[in-house]
Amino acid sequence: MSRRFAARPRGLRRRTWLVTAALLVAASGCGLTSGSPMVDDVGPGTIGKGRPLEGADLTVVSKQFTEQLILGAIMGIAFQAAGAEVLDRTGIQGSVGTRAAVENGDADATYEYTGTAWITYLGHAEPITDPREQWEAVREEDLKKGLTWLPPAELNNTYALAMNQANYKRYRTKTLSEVAELSKSDPAAVTLCVEVEFANRADGLPGMEKAYGMDIPAGNVTDMDTGIIYTQTADGACTYGEVYTTDGRIKSMNLVVMEDDRNFFPNYNAAPMVRTDVLKKWPAIADVLAPVTKALDNDVARTLNAKVDVDGEDPHQVALDWMVEKGFVTEG
Repeated sequence: MSRRFAARPRGLRRRTWLVTAALLVAASGCGLTSGSPMVDDVGPGTIGKGRPLEGADLTVVSKQFTEQLILGAIMGIAFQAAGAEVLDRTGIQGSVGTRAAVENGDADATYEYTGTAWITYLGHAEPITDPREQWEAVREEDLKKGLTWLPPAELNNTYALAMNQANYKRYRTKTLSEVAELSKSDPAAVTLCVEVEFANRADGLPGMEKAYGMDIPAGNVTDMDTGIIYTQTADGACTYGEVYTTDGRIKSMNLVVMEDDRNFFPNYNAAPMVRTDVLKKWPAIADVLAPVTKALDNDVARTLNAKVDVDGEDPHQVALDWMVEKGFVTEG
C-alpha cells in the first residue's frame, strides 16, 4: 500500500497491492480461475452432525497469503463435513478481487478481516477501537450490500512490537506503555527495526509514538524488509521489531509480543463473510462455522502459519490436520 493512504490504517497485513490493478482483476471475473472441487474424505465431528448442508453447492474463496489459504481450507472442510459440495477458489490475488467475488455472486463465502472491510472496502478513514463494535459496524453496513458477517474470531492480524527472550529478561516490558516508559528512562535501550511503510504511516510508528507519548530518536529506528525484521529482532540487533500479530515466525523464533494496552492499532479480526441469499437458503452455515471461528485466536494462527511458512507444509493439509485434531471433523 502506498504512502498516499497514510491517513487510513492498513487493510491487508503486509500484502502490498495496487488498487488499479486489483480493480482490473475484479472487472475480469475477480481473478477467479475455474477452481477445483474440494475432495477431502471428511465427515461430521463436533460440527456438521446430520449433514445439514447436504445438497448445497458452495464456492469458497480466499486471498493468496498463507493465513488466508489456511482459513479458506478450514471453511471448505467444515462445509464438506456438513454435507456440501465445495468448489475451491482460494488464493485470489489481492483483496479487492476476493471481496468482489463474494459480492458479485461468483463465490459464496470467505474469511475476511473486519478492519479491511471497514477501511479498504467501505472507505472509512478511522477504525473503531472496540473489536466487537468494529464488527457490528461492518456487519450493519455490509447487510445493505447483500453480505452477512457471522461472529468474529479472536484472531486479530494487526501490528505489534516484539522482542527476543534475552531482551525481555533484561527490560521486562510487556506493554507498549512500558516501552514508552523505557524510552524516557533509558532512551538508548529502545531501538526499533521496522518497515519503511510502518515508519511513516499514521497508523504506524508516528501514531504509536503520539498515542503512547514516546519520542524515539530517528537514529534508534532502522528501516528494513519484513523478513529481515524478524531475524534481526530474534538476534537482538534491535530491541523491538515491528511484527504482525498472527505471523508464525513469532512462535518459531520465541518472540515476546508487547500488548497494545491503549488499543491504538486497528482491529483486523477474521470473521466469515457470506452472501446473504446463500445464508438464507442454507442457514445451517452459521451453526457449522460458529465453533470453528470461536477456536481461532492469535496463538492458533501463529502455530498454523508457522507450519506453512517455517516448516514448509501444505496450507490445506495444515487446515485439515487442525480440524481433525480439534474434533470438528472426522476422516474416512
